[in-house]
Amino acid sequence: MPLTAARPHILMSADALGGVWQYTLDLAAGLTRRGASVSVALMGPAPAPERIARAQEISGVRILTTNLPLDWTAESAAEVRDASDALAQLAEETGADLVHLHSPALALADFTAPVVAVCHSCVATWWATVGSGPLPADLAWRRDLNAQGCRKADRLIAPTHAFARTTQAAYGLAQAPLVVRNGRDVPVSSEAEPASHVFTAGRLWDLAKNAAALDRLAARLSVPVRAAGPMAGPTGQRVTLTTLDCLGRLDDEEIARELSLRPVFVSLARYEPFGLAVLEAAGAGCALVLSDIESFRELWDGAALFVPSDDDAAAARAVQDLFADPASRAALGRAARTRAAAYGTEAMVAGVARIVCGLHPALDEAAA
Repeated sequence: MPLTAARPHILMSADALGGVWQYTLDLAAGLTRRGASVSVALMGPAPAPERIARAQEISGVRILTTNLPLDWTAESAAEVRDASDALAQLAEETGADLVHLHSPALALADFTAPVVAVCHSCVATWWATVGSGPLPADLAWRRDLNAQGCRKADRLIAPTHAFARTTQAAYGLAQAPLVVRNGRDVPVSSEAEPASHVFTAGRLWDLAKNAAALDRLAARLSVPVRAAGPMAGPTGQRVTLTTLDCLGRLDDEEIARELSLRPVFVSLARYEPFGLAVLEAAGAGCALVLSDIESFRELWDGAALFVPSDDDAAAARAVQDLFADPASRAALGRAARTRAAAYGTEAMVAGVARIVCGLHPALDEAAA
């Protein structure tokens, strides 16, 4: 069911440093299939030109490299406000009927089109989990901008009910963000025997991903634990790991190949508003061992094994039990794959389409 026959134009912002990139491309492609014209304003460090060209070819959207700073890497509040102003100008220049922002802090400008902002993550809720004491000054002004943006956006979206509640509490919002779960399509199932190793993926430098616990887990196991993802962040963050088999940053196709082997997938994240890597692993039929946090329970209860985030001994026992019992491992992988099918791209696109309809006449869904 198309949004409209008039091809409304949607300007989306994105960064290429994490899961927001794939989320944006999948959503943009889905909205294009529904009849919209989509441009993606890429902020922060840009991928290689060939990666951008490939993304445009696959998604059917136009990607605009802006060189604008990301809200979480900017050096001042003024930089974020200037970036928001630049996006508002770009929206006007491109004739956008809707602006879809990957961070509420970017909603501060006076946009002429309605604005939907997605709460993928934020420094206030991140610090509440991984930090201690008061929010540092460098994070406090980012929290304040995010709070202002949450109130200014026409609609807020969060990927789980757990994170919607957390966001509402963190910013004192009258209403929680609307929930649209992230989506990925389930690939063709592999018939090969599952791999005899453990796999994980994410920004290893990020304290929220809890790479230190994964490193301790690897030391307890007799099978390799392979970890994909950068070990250094864009603003100097760095992690040193001694036991994990660190593969570095892998592209989407390389990650898909790793997951097609159906290793046991482990995430001991302490903070995860959704967890796109977990969804991709589940879609590939990997058995899941996950940290027992609220968002993972919401998404994967009954389709994963859960352990405390920092209990590497419990995680090791769960992994060893799966390797010792192939039937249970296979059943858990099937359960994960079945659950992942409910979080497909089309469900995500339909959820966003329902939310944006009514914000602009050009965005109203056509009659069935």
